[in-house]
Amino acid sequence: MTPARAALPHLSACIITFNEADRIADCLRSLAFVDDIVVIDSGSTDGTAAIAEAMGARVLVRAFDGFRSQKAFAVEQARHDWVLCLDADERVSDALRDEIAVVRATGFAGAAGYVFPRMSWYFGRFLRHGTDYPDRVLRLFDRRCGGWRGEREIHESASVDGNVVRLRGDLLHYPFRSLLQMLDKLQGYAAMMADHDHARGKRASLAKLLLAPGWRFFRSYVLKRGFLDGMPGLLAAWVHANYVRQKAMMLWLLQHGQPVRTPRRPG
Repeated sequence: MTPARAALPHLSACIITFNEADRIADCLRSLAFVDDIVVIDSGSTDGTAAIAEAMGARVLVRAFDGFRSQKAFAVEQARHDWVLCLDADERVSDALRDEIAVVRATGFAGAAGYVFPRMSWYFGRFLRHGTDYPDRVLRLFDRRCGGWRGEREIHESASVDGNVVRLRGDLLHYPFRSLLQMLDKLQGYAAMMADHDHARGKRASLAKLLLAPGWRFFRSYVLKRGFLDGMPGLLAAWVHANYVRQKAMMLWLLQHGQPVRTPRRPG
């Protein structure tokens, strides 16, 4: 470590994984500027843990009990108080890396955390409009000031007590490997959110079932100008409207005692 590097505030990166062998290497390469990388793996069977260890990350195996809980555990295992949290399908862009270097050189002065835009890759291009962008996320923060708090385990977010500074560089996001994988993933998210809402007494009305999906599409594709992203923008708006529809349907089923998932057969 050079003297200049030693003078910088230490920074840990925290990642959670499950069967990410095809994506974890690119994620780790984008984190070459940090001092410590901890990967919390949920029992991958595709060699994810071995790849991460070979690239210098510390890998701990922990049974998955929710996205928020898994990320909070990762932050606890970091060696340093300033942490940068990523998912395996995310990459730090060159522009964001350079901005982090600038604020790090100041000792992260005057900030408890930093937010930056996340730009997602859909069907052959990065989306720059619609509800998917700028999708600002708080991922760089001082864990002494906050972290992955709250009770919701899906669509989780970090928060801090103190000043939050906005950066301009993009966090690159590759959320889906294929259309079918995307649909399966969002259906799973819809079921988790329906469970969360049902447990807290929320109810699905006829109006929500009929109007919420259309509003989500209109907001993303028209109001947020998703149409400027061409066919990928249209597909993204349509898929997310379908997610809203599925979540409302599942919540209605739960509140009427109907099964959302196939019950397990005894034996």
